[in-house]
Amino acid sequence: MSFSRELFTSSRPRSRHAHWQQLTDSGQLLVTNGTRLFEVNQEILAQLDAASRIGDSAVEQLLGDLGVGHTDFIDDTPLQSAPLHALSLAIAQKCNLGCSYCYAGQGDFGGPAKNMPWDTARRAVELLIGNRLRGERVNLAFLGGEPLANRPVLRSATEYAASLAQDRGVNVTFSITTNGTLVTEEDAAFFERHGFAVTVSLDGLRETHDQQRPFKRGGGTFDVIMKRVQPLLAIQRQMQVSVRATVSPGNVKLRESLDYFLGIGFHSVGFSPLLRSPAGRGEMGLHDLAQLLEAMVECGFEFERRLIGGERYSFTNMVNAMRELHRGTHRPYPCGAGAGYLGVSADGELAACHRFVGDEQGAMGDLTSGIDRERQNRWLAERHVNRQQPCAGCWARYLCSGGCHHEVLARGRNACDYIRGWLHYCLAAYSRLSHARPDWFEGANRW
Repeated sequence: MSFSRELFTSSRPRSRHAHWQQLTDSGQLLVTNGTRLFEVNQEILAQLDAASRIGDSAVEQLLGDLGVGHTDFIDDTPLQSAPLHALSLAIAQKCNLGCSYCYAGQGDFGGPAKNMPWDTARRAVELLIGNRLRGERVNLAFLGGEPLANRPVLRSATEYAASLAQDRGVNVTFSITTNGTLVTEEDAAFFERHGFAVTVSLDGLRETHDQQRPFKRGGGTFDVIMKRVQPLLAIQRQMQVSVRATVSPGNVKLRESLDYFLGIGFHSVGFSPLLRSPAGRGEMGLHDLAQLLEAMVECGFEFERRLIGGERYSFTNMVNAMRELHRGTHRPYPCGAGAGYLGVSADGELAACHRFVGDEQGAMGDLTSGIDRERQNRWLAERHVNRQQPCAGCWARYLCSGGCHHEVLARGRNACDYIRGWLHYCLAAYSRLSHARPDWFEGANRW
């Protein structure tokens, strides 16, 4: 794991204002403020090294002298009463799988198994779409538990949202995250008709997946899922069917999973480390994250090779990183949780996101009384990345944005070295690919 340790070391913060590295033929400078990238020569790299030994103020002064200082793109002011643009419905707080690491406590969020009633789903749709202006875009997501355990309400909510959005001139998109074991041909046709983004939870190939995601009654699920998803893969045109894999210690054979799932027709494949589980079992430590980083970079190098060769190779983590670096993404929050995105429990309670359903830390009101703006604004003030430590002193803070709120509040920031190491590699990869395939980046907004 010498390569990952090298990435850990090379990516550690030397300044909160910038990050720089030696590339093959030049140097690269990332200015944290605004996520701005520059090619620089050896003299400037040496000046940055010298300034960092003096301190942050010297680096800031040098950036100004180089003409890349700028009024802050992001200040310490938190969002206030953010307008709602996405909801996820915990439409079925129950599941037929027994995944030990499930944030939802094997689907029921620690309570009795339940389905969301139609009236609750209807009110959620009206909250999402009712006050949107013509031309605005919103997303309605279905999660659980296993959302297909409540198929009638899922379909009714989708059709109602599509009709209401059409009447109001609002653009609505749909998504679902499913374990794949209950998918039918009729579901496939329905998802295609409404252009769903379908994410199937698959944690690797048969042996690995079956170990992590068995049926509650026992027995593996991989073969069942592979059979069930065939209609999805066969007809996807308007919909996109992707894989999300949760990576646990020892389960780092990413490349073979990536190649297999892309090879059978999934639109894209992404990996996410297991950083938080209800009982703490299977969570990744520093050694595991070092192994994961090497596996991720192996997939990244293959992405580079295939892209330069003119092939499509939709490794989600890499595509997203290239997109964000190309656009100069900079943000004070890691996602829309607690802001423009909220979760809805089966009982109609509002939460900061789907992972906070039933968790008082992320309570945001309910469908009857509406969004609790006082709690929401307090959340947005407290979770701003500039209020987080050690984030405020890190060069990656406007790319990482402090990490998943749910994971951080439960376990702290144990993955910073991994995240920075991955970004350090991605920055170098962006430089290589923007020279080798500039045409690919010209279509960045169509990825």
